[in-house]
Amino acid sequence: MSLTAKDVSTVKGLWSKISSKTDEIGAEALGRMLTVYPQTKTYFSHWADLSPGSAPVKKHGKVIMGAVSDAVAHIDDLPSAFSQLSELHASKLRVDPANFKILAHNIIVVVGMLFPADFTPEVHVSLDKFLQNVAWCLAERYR
Repeated sequence: MSLTAKDVSTVKGLWSKISSKTDEIGAEALGRMLTVYPQTKTYFSHWADLSPGSAPVKKHGKVIMGAVSDAVAHIDDLPSAFSQLSELHASKLRVDPANFKILAHNIIVVVGMLFPADFTPEVHVSLDKFLQNVAWCLAERYR
């Protein structure tokens, strides 16, 4: 799914508004994913506490959103930007690539919750397309 110039502009505009809360977005999205989709806990079994708001969830949520922020910065070349992360998740971590889409969905839910005035249908579409492209790039090494 390719991003139009309007999608790129919309995502960058949204990111300028929400970037100060990315740690909170990441922690909430990851916590929701682990709760709503308990099968995703498999990849984090080495954590002592998988509950929403726990220190490991907050820490990894911050890491995730750092990668998404990097994706926004490299929105015109996502495959290159995610090449190493794709390799890591495919070869070493062996994460089911379906989980990238699940996480993308949860990020959208949280952005909509925290920024309802900015989360118009147009923003929703562009953010969804962007995050699905991120998920596709992360799954690239699985092909």
